Amino acid sequence: MAELVWTEESERWLRDIFEYIALDNPDAADAVITGIYDRAQSLLDFPESGYTYEGSTEDVRILLYSHYRIAYSLEGETIVILGVFHGALAIERYLI
Repeated sequence: MAELVWTEESERWLRDIFEYIALDNPDAADAVITGIYDRAQSLLDFPESGYTYEGSTEDVRILLYSHYRIAYSLEGETIVILGVFHGALAIERYLI
């Protein structure tokens, strides 16, 4: 059975997203983080549902949730969440 692992960096991205949104609306921040988490959980059933990110030298895939991109890699039966990026962010600065 597949396992979902969040890197320390991906957890840090989630905290930053939460804190930024919570400044204006803590309930919305909870909803966004829950949505991102739930969307990532769908990878356990459909690990290749994200598209391949062509800008990386590694095998990185991107799963979309609202305005966010969940970057992950498949390592055997393990799905590693590498980061969560806002759509406006230059993702190539982080995934190359």
